[in-house]
Amino acid sequence: MFSRVKPTLSRKVAEYASPGSPGMLLTIDSEGYPHTAFTWIVATSLQQLRFGADQGSTTLANIERSSLASVQIILDEGQPYLIKGRVTTLSPRIKSAPFEMALMEMEITEVLDQSWIGVSVRALDYEWAPKEREKMIEVEQAVYAEMREWGG
Repeated sequence: MFSRVKPTLSRKVAEYASPGSPGMLLTIDSEGYPHTAFTWIVATSLQQLRFGADQGSTTLANIERSSLASVQIILDEGQPYLIKGRVTTLSPRIKSAPFEMALMEMEITEVLDQSWIGVSVRALDYEWAPKEREKMIEVEQAVYAEMREWGG
């Protein structure tokens, strides 16, 4: 039988996320409630992802407390994936981000294909304000590059 749960990213998911992708970051707060935040995600291998977490946020506090998180990405063709893992802080600051954001790395423990036959989910998408659009796209690309190339 086909298993929808894998221990690592598929090549297809890794190739989609390696240049950089927006996604949802999911954590659990100290009372056990779920918490979500938008983030930028980069796959660095089949076993690892990097993403940002805002300094001073509930999200970062949750990760620091538990070292656990999940991210959800939706491929362009509408396939959602939930990726779980153990998280460490690589750097307290992503220098190319225009706000204080920590660089996090996830060691993947589980990847769940959340798709179902005959249904396409729309990929997470957002639009920058027209006045800021060009500048913010450049910033976003710089953040993705820093995440991919981070060497300590």
